[in-house]
Amino acid sequence: MLRALARALVFLVVVAAVIGGGVAWFLHAYRSPGPLTAPATVVVERGSGLTAIAAQLEAAGVVGNRWVFLAGTALEGGDRSLKAGEYAFAAGISPADAADLLARGSNVSHKITIAEGLTSAEIVALVQAEPLLTGDAGEAPADGSLLPETYQFIRGDTRTAVIERMRKAMRETVDGLWARRTNGLPFKSPREAVTLASIVEKETGVPAERPVVASVFLNRLQASMPLQADPTVIYALTEGKKPLGRALTRADWKLDSPYNTYLVVGLPPGPIANPGRDALAAVLKPAVTDYYYFVADGSGGHVFARTLEEHNRNVAEWQKRRQAAPPSPGDAAPDTGDKTP
Repeated sequence: MLRALARALVFLVVVAAVIGGGVAWFLHAYRSPGPLTAPATVVVERGSGLTAIAAQLEAAGVVGNRWVFLAGTALEGGDRSLKAGEYAFAAGISPADAADLLARGSNVSHKITIAEGLTSAEIVALVQAEPLLTGDAGEAPADGSLLPETYQFIRGDTRTAVIERMRKAMRETVDGLWARRTNGLPFKSPREAVTLASIVEKETGVPAERPVVASVFLNRLQASMPLQADPTVIYALTEGKKPLGRALTRADWKLDSPYNTYLVVGLPPGPIANPGRDALAAVLKPAVTDYYYFVADGSGGHVFARTLEEHNRNVAEWQKRRQAAPPSPGDAAPDTGDKTP
């Protein structure tokens, strides 16, 4: 009897040792460096279960044995929810670290860059065309409500979420700049500042000029002079949905529209594009000048003038340069001045 009991105890000890040894082996393998010799990226699709993920990691060479990954995650509680997404795995990553990474979520980000001066319709089209985002972008929000910038996102983010981030960034940026604005500016609301910033954004691509261009328009507003900004007429013609595709004509300056700043004194009803941070800052902390006119200088920038007489001389010089040399991109820049037909 005692001898049989002893044999049973020995058998149980041996089984326990075998099981314990197996567990120890699995845990050792689970925590040891994996077979990757170079970084690798793996995309885990939505709906993938633990077994499918283990097989995918084995196929990608992230783990050497899927069963080690499965056993290790089970033994360490790693069979918790592993998330779909895009993952960059370092060379030699252990199955345990791979599981931790999958539990935290995607660690690969992408970016979409929105250029200053685009309309909301153009921005929505760019977001809609981004293949790594999901869902429909929806209708274009009001112009002036999205902040042009570079935005990071992860594969599978929704298009509406990215657009909402742009909307939030614009609100926060405008609120911050509005709170620190120069005293005495002729704006009744932040929206009016965004409206002027959108015009400044479309008038010049030279960062250093923005505060000066802003001062010209502010001087005109305070003097009850029409802004005479060509981009507002283009917006009136296209509603911001497409490029005009041709040069403006004198007939365009007669267009009956609240956005036609040749006929309407003051600001148009709303922004004509989405201005960037620098253009917003320029209209809320403009340069202090006595300029009322500017014209393209033929090299991408502008020449500024205090009087119409001085401005007309600058226009004549610009026309001479255009006739003497092939036009450069700067020659197409609109000018502000007395252009009444």
